[in-house]
Amino acid sequence: MIHKKWPVLAVSLLVLAGCGEEQGAPPEEKNPPAEEVGNEKEETDKVEKTIESKEQQVNEEEKEEQKIADEPQYRINPANWSVQPIAAADEKVVLVTIDDAPDKHALEMAELLKKQGIPAIFFVNGHFLDTDEEKQQLKQLHDMGFAIGNHTNSHPNLRDLPEQQQEEEILLLNKTVEDIIGEKPKFFRAPHGANTDFSKQLVEQEGMVLMNWTYGYDWEQQYRDAQSLTDIMVNSEFLNNGANLLMHDREWTSEALPGIIQGLKDKGYGFVDPEDIEGR
Repeated sequence: MIHKKWPVLAVSLLVLAGCGEEQGAPPEEKNPPAEEVGNEKEETDKVEKTIESKEQQVNEEEKEEQKIADEPQYRINPANWSVQPIAAADEKVVLVTIDDAPDKHALEMAELLKKQGIPAIFFVNGHFLDTDEEKQQLKQLHDMGFAIGNHTNSHPNLRDLPEQQQEEEILLLNKTVEDIIGEKPKFFRAPHGANTDFSKQLVEQEGMVLMNWTYGYDWEQQYRDAQSLTDIMVNSEFLNNGANLLMHDREWTSEALPGIIQGLKDKGYGFVDPEDIEGR
């Protein structure tokens, strides 16, 4: 009887051994051959290098595009005060400028231009910056993205002034504007377009762009209503590529501005951003 129990006992031991293998920790996985590990690492390195190379190429292309975008696209032609394209910039453009600001209508004109995405230069006078309200209006113009130009402190004819007073007229306004918006004007336009040799030299020393205009009509009696002013600004014989358009902070000009902008658009003109004009 004792001998008969041995086969059963042996079978039981084999079964228990099998269960132990199933319930215990899984058998250790065999490591892949060193050659396979090396190949995988090499492929991973290649992929990472390719990605880095493409990222570097994209960054370099973006930098180059930004560099081109930051370069001046236009310059002022002192022969006729038009805006001339540099390299491949669009030729069929005009520059919008508003003088004698901020008087009574500059903000509403700016809001219209801003809504339509039209850039412009607002040439300001010191006698329109006496009060806190007027200074706030100038700050609003600047905060809306419009360029600010120097149109002298009290709007005199510079040719009637000695050099010291010419200097005061220009530099005092520069300081006033800088105190309000944190930067000096980039552009200078003399009242009546009357520059002197001294004012030209001073403007250059101050690093400003000297500017006059191609045409403007809103100070003439016959164009002091919206309809006639719109018609002449859009259909003037002087309207051409790069025209430097002179307008003023006036009621009739503000009323005419929507029609002027639309008329210029209908004729296929774009609008120069003053930021794209070459500085000193």
